[in-house]
Amino acid sequence: MLVDSPPEQCADTAPAPPTRRAIRTVGLLVSVGVLLLVALASVAIGAKALPLDQVWHGLFHDSGTYSDVVVGDRVSRTVLGLLVGAALGLSGAVLQALTRNPLADPGLLGINAGASAAVVTAITYFGVTSLSGYVWFAFGGAAAVGALVWFLGGSRGATPVRLALAGTAISAALYGYLQAVMIMDDAALGKMRFWTVGSLASATDSTIEQVLPFLAVGTLLALALARPLNAVAMGDDTARALGADLNRTRALSMVAATVLCGAATAACGPIVFVGLMVPHVVRSFTGPDLRWILPYATVLSPVLLLGADVLGRMVARPAELQVGIVTAVLGGPVFIFLVRRRRTAQL
Repeated sequence: MLVDSPPEQCADTAPAPPTRRAIRTVGLLVSVGVLLLVALASVAIGAKALPLDQVWHGLFHDSGTYSDVVVGDRVSRTVLGLLVGAALGLSGAVLQALTRNPLADPGLLGINAGASAAVVTAITYFGVTSLSGYVWFAFGGAAAVGALVWFLGGSRGATPVRLALAGTAISAALYGYLQAVMIMDDAALGKMRFWTVGSLASATDSTIEQVLPFLAVGTLLALALARPLNAVAMGDDTARALGADLNRTRALSMVAATVLCGAATAACGPIVFVGLMVPHVVRSFTGPDLRWILPYATVLSPVLLLGADVLGRMVARPAELQVGIVTAVLGGPVFIFLVRRRRTAQL
């Protein structure tokens, strides 16, 4: 006669369901694998088609041939794309948590506008034309606008609404200034027409070396803010009850976002929608916990940026579309979809 196993035995032998933490960890590892594949594609694929054997030779030899030089340029471009993509994704996630607005992006607080206005000023009035020259103007402009937004938003009494309103007002004024200067100075327009759309094409080892310290500091600061930002995202009263220092968290979040977005914009110009799309998509499968949103955004934002850059090289051969144009074309419909879905959810 068959005897049913006791419930305890069945419970011991049944496989335990995977925990949410384990699933997120596996997903993050898979995301890293996808990033590596996209990075390899960025080195292998370009506006100039090269056989894979020449790409391989260019990676591991330095004979000075044309293909080696091309591959070397692609490696610098890929590394800069990895750094800038991670910076934009992290800054977007931090600003969305800070403003409690899932549709916020680095442009909301005027950081992109500050960097752009500073470069316009450098080119028009100081005769700066090289990337190594105006990268510091761009970073300084982003930092100055970040500080101004923090001051106008109420500094220690800043709220998400005040910060967003201050950033929007300053952005409108600075972009008006930018357009006026470009209209009055044809030479300036010609010099910066590629920079203003956002591009990785001018990536060099020097550019990477100049922005890497700022990106490293901004990344570490943003990741360290995950726990206090979790408290801030639940509302001021709840955050205070949990012991979070609202003013300190908001100030450090502004610093992190300004450093990250300012350095990224300085390196390759304003690139839109990366900081908006990726954190929003990540939040849909990680939940609201920033301890997971920030690492995922750090990994998946470069996937989007490098993927868009590769696409821009392929669709217009032998020329190429700047990555800022591709992300704008991809991001416009995505932004409309997100707004409509958010509005539907509120009805």
